Amino acid sequence: MPYFDLSAAELEAYVPQINEPTDFDAFWAITLEESRVAGWEPRLTPVDSALRSVDVFDVSFAGFGGDPIKAWLLVPAGATAPLPAVVEYIGYGGGRGLPSERLAWSAAGYAHLIMDTRGQGSTWGTGGETPDPHGTGAATNGYMTRGIDDPADYYYRRVFTDAVRAVDAIRMLPQIDADRLAVTGGSQGGGIALAAGALSEGLVAVMPDVPFLCHFSRAVGLTDRDPYQELVRYLSVHRDAREHTFRTLSYF
Repeated sequence: MPYFDLSAAELEAYVPQINEPTDFDAFWAITLEESRVAGWEPRLTPVDSALRSVDVFDVSFAGFGGDPIKAWLLVPAGATAPLPAVVEYIGYGGGRGLPSERLAWSAAGYAHLIMDTRGQGSTWGTGGETPDPHGTGAATNGYMTRGIDDPADYYYRRVFTDAVRAVDAIRMLPQIDADRLAVTGGSQGGGIALAAGALSEGLVAVMPDVPFLCHFSRAVGLTDRDPYQELVRYLSVHRDAREHTFRTLSYF
């Protein structure tokens, strides 16, 4: 990765200035409470896979607003005692794919929940199965500007809530030790893991890898690559919306 304007040592110590809205905590507390009220028990369907070392379950759980979210649950075959668990979030544009694609955590003795990302799953990998039933206003191609007019409608409000509800859901399962949960993910999944870690209680670890969705105002001026360029293209058309756009992003 290029250093740009900071040295390696400065990058390691870098802490951005956060412009947190005055109602930030209330926004997320209300969001999560409303979704928990609309929730329902997670549903597990055993999958007859070719895998012998792992039991596979097709999971549906209640995400944002009670919307059904798909996931895979992989559990070491024959496990009897409640297991520590890792919840994994997927990179930008990908879906939960096939259960055979991510076996490392279950091979190491952990239960492993792989959350589908609503509305994604057709850019790379082997697909996703979770629609996003909520419409938005004007947006560029991609997901970064969907619902950008209002924090309440923004796409990642739904995704971050799904991520927290995935943690809630796995805690309900008899196969899981609810006191030993971690979250992880790469790129978009890393950003989602950071959000889930901040919004969930009692996690033992948050393990983001090259997290995306961080410090938007610096990122859009630092790189000319997607997905951050989705915001640049949006603002090149909606030139009077810069302040409003970054206010929405300040909640995420």
